[in-house]
Order: sequence, then structure tokens, then C-alpha cells
Amino acid sequence: MTSFKTNYGQDPRMGFEGRKKGKYEGVEKFVEKIKEIQKEAKAVLTKMEEDIKKYTDRKRGEADSYRVGDLVMLSTKNLKYQMVGRRTEKLTE
Repeated sequence: MTSFKTNYGQDPRMGFEGRKKGKYEGVEKFVEKIKEIQKEAKAVLTKMEEDIKKYTDRKRGEADSYRVGDLVMLSTKNLKYQMVGRRTEKLTE
């Protein structure tokens, strides 16, 4: 069974088959079913976002406050352009 048939209950249209004139009987029911599935999926995603935030925030602490003139340790990972001509990055000021 294809994934399209699993999701929609029918095989996809291939080519230019003629369309029926008039109103389809199952359209309203299908639309309501899709809306319900979307609502459930949105609720699950919202719950997952809240859970992820809760578990992530549990490991986070308050950020340190710095003032002008404080000495801090800085990674030179993204400062390669300033290290030209130096033999080692390890003891850079």
C-alpha cells in the first residue's frame, strides 16, 4: 500500500481523468477529519515544545553580569583573523 493511499484512502490521480460535476458527498467529512488531525498535531507539538523548554531550562543557570573593565576568559575559536603571525594561540593575551 502506498503512503498516499494510507493517508487519503485512495490512489492519487494520474493524468487527466474527468472530474465529476456537482458536490462531493464525503468532502465535508474529509475536511473535518483533516482539521481534527491538524488540531491534535498542533497540541502535541505545543506540549513537546513546553517539555523541551522545561528540561532545557532545568540545566541553565543565571547569566553572569559583567561590567566594563572586568577581565574574562575568551575563546579564540572565532578570532583566527587576529592571530596572524603568532606562533601559538595558547598563550595569547
